[in-house]
Amino acid sequence: MPSQIYDVIIIGAGPAGSYVAYELASSGHKVAVFEQKSAPGLDVCCTGIISTECFQSLGLGTETILTKISSAGFFSPSGRCLRLETEKNQAYVVNRFLLDKTIASKAESQGAQYFFSAAVTDIIPGKTNMQIEALCSGTREGFSTRAIVLANGYSPNFPHKLRLGKIRSFLVGAQSEVEAKNVDGFEVYFSQRIAPGGFAWLVPTSTHKAYAGLLATSQTKVHLQKFIKSLFDQGRIKSLEGEITQKLIPLGTLPRSYGDRLLVVGDAAGHVKPTTGGGIYFGHIGAKLAAKVLDEALRRDDLTAAQLSRYQKLWKEKLGRELSRGRWARWAYAKLTDRQIEGIFTALTCNGMAQSLLKSNDFSFDWHSRLILSILKHSSAYPLLKIRHVFLREAGL
Repeated sequence: MPSQIYDVIIIGAGPAGSYVAYELASSGHKVAVFEQKSAPGLDVCCTGIISTECFQSLGLGTETILTKISSAGFFSPSGRCLRLETEKNQAYVVNRFLLDKTIASKAESQGAQYFFSAAVTDIIPGKTNMQIEALCSGTREGFSTRAIVLANGYSPNFPHKLRLGKIRSFLVGAQSEVEAKNVDGFEVYFSQRIAPGGFAWLVPTSTHKAYAGLLATSQTKVHLQKFIKSLFDQGRIKSLEGEITQKLIPLGTLPRSYGDRLLVVGDAAGHVKPTTGGGIYFGHIGAKLAAKVLDEALRRDDLTAAQLSRYQKLWKEKLGRELSRGRWARWAYAKLTDRQIEGIFTALTCNGMAQSLLKSNDFSFDWHSRLILSILKHSSAYPLLKIRHVFLREAGL
């Protein structure tokens, strides 16, 4: 029998889950958050780059900032560098442990109850409530709730059990913290040889530390090891030592992100930028919408799928076009050869095109589809013409 009864149980204490907990607890609902790790933000495979817009929306303090980003170097397959710089900070690299801890602490301050080292092993739907079973520090316990929010990252088990469908496409991200020198700004490396279907990065986190990582379609850890070795051989980093963490990055959304007494947010719903693999901001936007819809449903005591379906309608209005166009852009990029990627670099450097786009209204750190369309429309380079034809056709433009 359940030992506790809640209005909402949230599975996962990442930024999206904890923000839903904060909003609902602030509205007076009895909320519990279950996290299988012993604390929020532990062993997270994430670079922690967020825009200034996202930083402000999350309400974070400056103590979470590791470095500020106002410049970036983009490297072609041949090693040619396209450096872009702005007068204002465009983004921050934040400490993911402190980010997660900060949002969880805000939720706890409003009355949300957290269960750490608590792995949810089963969800049992019911007509009048939902039940979960969890291993809390090794002890199996039952809990009852009026509604559940899945915020436990990309994992097919519960969505499959609850008949929400399946996310079928994904990339794999891998990252390691390395000792570095002379890394002044964010560096991105484009090459199918270095990162098939994706890209690699080197991001400073302090004077002598940086994250080296990449996104790829397969053998991500092997490709990262080769990338780190090349940085070491160039004298960019001081050591080959460092633990590599990996993470699945969804490249699609769940067919249904709602059900009776159920919502799905963050990576679990597929709210991730297909272009970069970043999920903090889009997950945050979805979390805000989920909290709003769930608060209204709880007050009406109408937690049916019909009532909660409004959540999917709202996030599709806000994120749907960006996610769809981003997926098609990534699909088109994955089909390019290194020679074609080199051609795109040539097109972007010709007549200051990249700098012009950086200063245009189409540039946004978070919303990439307008910039992608602008690049495709303003260049006659063959590789971009090829992408434009595929992109415009498949994206329905």
